[in-house]
Amino acid sequence: MEIKKTSLNKLHQENKAKFVEFAGYQMPIQYSKGIVEEHKFTRSHSGIFDVSHMGQLFIYGDDELTEDLEKIFPLNLKNLETNSSKYSFLMNNEAGIHDDLIITKIDTGFLIILNAACKDNDFKIISKLLNNRYEMNLDENRSLIAIQGPRSVNILDAILNGVNKLSFMSGNWFIYKEQKLFITRSGYTGEDGFEISIPNDLAEDFTKKLIENGAQLIGLGARDTLRLEAGLCLYGHELGEDITPIEANLAWAISKERMENGGFIGSDKIINQLNDGAKQIRVGIKPEGRLIAREKTKILNTDELIIGEVTSGTFGPSVSGPVAMGYVKKEFSKKDTKVFLEVRGKKHPANICGLPFYKKSYVKGATK
Repeated sequence: MEIKKTSLNKLHQENKAKFVEFAGYQMPIQYSKGIVEEHKFTRSHSGIFDVSHMGQLFIYGDDELTEDLEKIFPLNLKNLETNSSKYSFLMNNEAGIHDDLIITKIDTGFLIILNAACKDNDFKIISKLLNNRYEMNLDENRSLIAIQGPRSVNILDAILNGVNKLSFMSGNWFIYKEQKLFITRSGYTGEDGFEISIPNDLAEDFTKKLIENGAQLIGLGARDTLRLEAGLCLYGHELGEDITPIEANLAWAISKERMENGGFIGSDKIINQLNDGAKQIRVGIKPEGRLIAREKTKILNTDELIIGEVTSGTFGPSVSGPVAMGYVKKEFSKKDTKVFLEVRGKKHPANICGLPFYKKSYVKGATK
């Protein structure tokens, strides 16, 4: 199967990116300065992430579409204002997660941002659930560029006036070189930032403009360390078809009204776990010392019995130490619970901790 390339591939090559294959795409993992420097630059200034491999699913329809989507997603979409976004899940009947996603109400229907490895399957699932009643477009003609970090709003607003008026998890259409861009104030790093849906033929030109204004290209390596410090889940690690939103500690993403009344796919399991509790819970884990506990590291209690497993682990440049997330049995999920991590046959002390490791810097209201 031929590896796909995004519209920014040439620009990545010019900037001496080191590439990896991810979800069938050739993607930049890092550039010459390395992951740690890219991570720090995003936290202190502004980083550009090519996330064009992700799916941009446009579904067109009116109130009837909204009602049908409420049978799928655990959101109160009727009350979602135009150009507002919500984090949500596509679930199976047992509330296992096919994908986590961002859904935005637009004038003509909804825009749903899907994970790259899941997007084709998501399209089939959603299309089938909607009985092919609506026009759906998994748009391959648009790129997706994220700009993240405290300087992002100034850099982007210098190019597209009015971007600074967007609130967190809201968006709008902007015009650049006579073409339409849809920009949301959102991201995946714990920093203020934006995601820009842009026609493929403008992506390189626009990204170069961001670089001219002071932003730098950042690879997927730093994107992973940034999201982990911010306590954000990664599909295929913290999330999957055998994990529910309640187990993933993401109950906050389910509308309160939907929790009470159900009526969406997986709602019986969700309501049951809300009432009776889940058997396992996603937690933050802080190893003592400098040990980095990678994915699939076993988590043991003080009696040296296996109580869970690490799903993601790395060195956190912003917190100057190792960080990890994983699942443990509910009775061991309390903050400050002492645990051990088994690495190469040795047991290393660690503690269950709250999330995030790094305080998020999202902007709730618009910049004046």
